[in-house]
Amino acid sequence: MLVIVVENAPPRLRGRLAVWLLEVRAGVYIGSYGRRVREMIWGQVCAYIDTGNAVIAWATPNDAGFEFDTCGKNRRIPVDLDGLRLVSFGPEAALPAHPGPTVRSLSSRSGKG
Repeated sequence: MLVIVVENAPPRLRGRLAVWLLEVRAGVYIGSYGRRVREMIWGQVCAYIDTGNAVIAWATPNDAGFEFDTCGKNRRIPVDLDGLRLVSFGPEAALPAHPGPTVRSLSSRSGKG
């Protein structure tokens, strides 16, 4: 299972996502793909997000049962706490830009499919 949520995404990105995934609510896309397709889709999201932001979550065989990553400017920042990924909230005034993962970082964490 794969879920991508976008905010303030340009129409061209939403159109690209609609080709691969089902848009169940405005900006919420779901599908079921393996690692390679997931990385290709996420690479396009990070490349075309412009001033918006996005989060991706996918099923993995770890303790939590899923992994996630973000790109774009958002107060919610993923942090690793003793091997468990949690979300930290930054101050409203300083929205840090999280550039998104590289294909290498996604595949190293993804485990199977």
